Amino acid sequence: MAKKIFINLPVADLKKSMEFYTKTGFTNNPAFTDETAACMVLSEEIYVMLLTHDKFLQFTSKKIIDARTDIGVINSISVDSAEEVNAMADAALNAGGSEPGSPKDYGFMQQRSYSDLDGNHWEVLYMDMSKFPG
Repeated sequence: MAKKIFINLPVADLKKSMEFYTKTGFTNNPAFTDETAACMVLSEEIYVMLLTHDKFLQFTSKKIIDARTDIGVINSISVDSAEEVNAMADAALNAGGSEPGSPKDYGFMQQRSYSDLDGNHWEVLYMDMSKFPG
């Protein structure tokens, strides 16, 4: 069985966050979705669990950070082309996200960053290993 990753994020508005992630290319798995949580699927191996603050706090005794002012994690996703990097980042911006930095071109890797509605930081990147230096 392939390993899977489930990224759990606290969100202020579950419905708006579901709409945001749908617009950036995720699909909803209704089997794991209710009024407190939504399972958003990017691929067979990558899932984002959007959890209301009350639901998120059932799994931890730690304080939820304000991701708009503090950072606890950078979520990075690789895609199949530089065009797909731009498409996903542009979709995030059009869905109400923000772009915390300028696009990066390292020759072998193109990268863009965006923040979701709650300030969670995402990086989208494409690597062409045939252009990787020496």
